[in-house]
Amino acid sequence: MELYTYHRSVAAQRVRIALNLKGVAYESRFVDLSTQREEQNHPRFRELNPQGLAPVLVDEGVVITQSLAIIEYLDERIRVRPLLPEAPLARARVRSLAQLFAADMQPLTNLRVFDYLQETMGCDEAALDAWYEHWTMEGLEAAETLLSRSGEADGFCFGDQPTLADVCMVPQVHDATLRGYDLSGFPVLRGVYGNCMTLASFQAAAPETQPDAVAQRRPVAV
Repeated sequence: MELYTYHRSVAAQRVRIALNLKGVAYESRFVDLSTQREEQNHPRFRELNPQGLAPVLVDEGVVITQSLAIIEYLDERIRVRPLLPEAPLARARVRSLAQLFAADMQPLTNLRVFDYLQETMGCDEAALDAWYEHWTMEGLEAAETLLSRSGEADGFCFGDQPTLADVCMVPQVHDATLRGYDLSGFPVLRGVYGNCMTLASFQAAAPETQPDAVAQRRPVAV
């Protein structure tokens, strides 16, 4: 398998975690989505993904885009350490929390949105930072409430093993931590995040451990 990835991409981090949990060996293809736009706009990469975004997984010559589609493909193909429960209602609950992070939070704070806010809407750096913090904290507040109400967090979001919800939660909390946001009001999230980060699969997927990790003007979640 080949994974087109960028170290600061929250979406790519999700896929790296899933690949690690599944014990899948893969080759990384690094695409700089921050400063070297010619990489994401290169015709060969655009042929793989017309959106010019990471992650992209290539398996047996077949291209899969979108992090959740990639992760569910991996989960269906490689049954070790399943990331979704068997019961339909339980699967829906895990997917619901996962999509809070992947479909609601992250799209509002990706680089394309920041570029539009800055270049078209005229937002300055302070406004961009306020935007990022607002949507991040609002999403984490909702996740904390849902986890507290469910009472299912037993080391991880749902039970005592990582699920798709943990795979999607960790990159968002990690990003908020790197930005220095005050997470003291999220004890359940912090506890689950801490447990996840004791596992090598999560540690090895962290952005700062990736070979393409370089100093950035500002962290972004792509």
